[in-house]
Amino acid sequence: MKVFAMLGAINMALGVILGAFGAHGLKEKLAPQALNIFQTGVQYHIYHALGLIMVAALLVPYPNAGGLRTGGWLLLAGIILFSGSLYLLALTGIRWFGPITPIGGACFIIGWLWIFWAVLKEL
Repeated sequence: MKVFAMLGAINMALGVILGAFGAHGLKEKLAPQALNIFQTGVQYHIYHALGLIMVAALLVPYPNAGGLRTGGWLLLAGIILFSGSLYLLALTGIRWFGPITPIGGACFIIGWLWIFWAVLKEL
């Protein structure tokens, strides 16, 4: 439980830092399309950091639901792959990072379904 609370908290902090950096530090440096890509990465980063905190909270009533942990790790992988690839694409313009984004999106989807299944099995 503690590891997901810590991962969620640090990812929330990183999401806020990157959001502020994008809004203030990159506004004049990136083209509007690149800035939108960066901001999409920030949005999903923050949403799924909250998801990690939710996993930590769900582990309190369901400590033996191993699927919750798997779902949490998938959310973390999604943050790294989805948001990370969007950050790199926006900052570098290297299109090679684009195809990584859907892999991160799949991690998000599978992670949420895994969490759903883990809780459903506990009911």
